[in-house]
Amino acid sequence: MTTKTINKYAEMKREHQAEIDNFPMFFAFGNDQFDENIKKVGLTPEDTNKILSIGYGGFIRKKDREKFLNMMERHDKELQQAIKEDKTGEGFIKDMFLYELGNHEYIVTGRFDDTLDAVGLTLEEVKEDEALEHGLITARNEYIRRFDN
Repeated sequence: MTTKTINKYAEMKREHQAEIDNFPMFFAFGNDQFDENIKKVGLTPEDTNKILSIGYGGFIRKKDREKFLNMMERHDKELQQAIKEDKTGEGFIKDMFLYELGNHEYIVTGRFDDTLDAVGLTLEEVKEDEALEHGLITARNEYIRRFDN
């Protein structure tokens, strides 16, 4: 009997996403969608002066700007702290790269670009950090082994 290990990075992503999902925001990609979805944050289509775009079709209330920025900053700090605490690259870092390699279909592309973009790193930064480099190589090898069977 094998024990399935928990991917700590995926767990962190789920927690962060749940918090984002519960934040008072909405997405709209046209006027009708905007008029309908602005009600989700307790405003009306006439309240455009109370709305702030966060990009990618997302909107928050201006009064929630600080809370939103603080949440996003905290998420980034939690990610950076978890990376920093993994001294070997065989724990959280490997989980992080393994998750993003799959998410960005490394098996198809054979490229690290999207994986690294997703975690805010460059290949140069990975190569300069022994734990990051070891984690990426270990994750890639584990990811590829899954397709060899």
